[in-house]
Amino acid sequence: MEIRHPKPADADAIYELVAEHDTRVLGRPDLTPADVHDQLTEPDFDPAADGWLAYEGERLVGWGWACRKGGSDRVDIDVRARGAEAEEALWELVLGRFSGVTADIGIYPQDTAQQEAARARGFAPATSFHRMRIDHNGEPAPSFLAGVTVETGSGDDEELLRAAHAIKEEAFAEHFGNVPQSFEEWADVREASSAHDWGQVLVAKVHGVPAAVVVGTNHFVSDENCGYVLTLGVRPAFRGKGLGKLMLRRAFAADWRRGRAGTILHVDAGNTTPALDLYLSVGMRRILAIDIWQKAL
Repeated sequence: MEIRHPKPADADAIYELVAEHDTRVLGRPDLTPADVHDQLTEPDFDPAADGWLAYEGERLVGWGWACRKGGSDRVDIDVRARGAEAEEALWELVLGRFSGVTADIGIYPQDTAQQEAARARGFAPATSFHRMRIDHNGEPAPSFLAGVTVETGSGDDEELLRAAHAIKEEAFAEHFGNVPQSFEEWADVREASSAHDWGQVLVAKVHGVPAAVVVGTNHFVSDENCGYVLTLGVRPAFRGKGLGKLMLRRAFAADWRRGRAGTILHVDAGNTTPALDLYLSVGMRRILAIDIWQKAL
């Protein structure tokens, strides 16, 4: 068995391996080739140090990675393998990449083999993320609040994008796994993604004061023709005033105008705010769960 570091040209082979695993567990792939390419080229990921491919001859039999979130002590990891030898080798490389950090791995509840592999290496469940979806069967009803204006972002409006970033930082300060980002770090990560679109940023202002943000992307367009709410945040001082529901409905309406079949988002089931109740109240339903297992390295 040969192990080497990945290159962007390996994205299709990695996709086939992960899609095979997903199909065995879920009945279908849960990613696209573009998702893999984005992972290999995102700013926080160094392919020459953070990723490994295992080959038997010309056949890819394993893929593992460990990606640090900025300069923080949080690391996301994953291991997918076609066989015990590759699995063992990749787990060892992934867990040896960093020390003095907390490692997180996402595991589907149906994936008992991956759960056993993580548990055997000292990981334990920490939280669960739910994937929520709403289908757009007609034009959503208009949504307004007195004293609230909603502005749409663009790559030319840095002032509005900085306001969006500032809201995100304040709104998510206490959330699971959150890592603070400067505006430049946030913008670099967003613009490195093939699903990125500054035109899907919405900022709500209450009597002119930035209060809530939605960051939408195209992550689920190619496979499900759905919009994706990557970020929905409301500054603490403005919570409980209906802004979250307003922003969701504005995002739904924008996705409907784009011809999307629905809108998808993820929510931490252990969220410090009652986000899950909000999403259920606007007609979203859970379609998938991803458990986060954690270990201090």
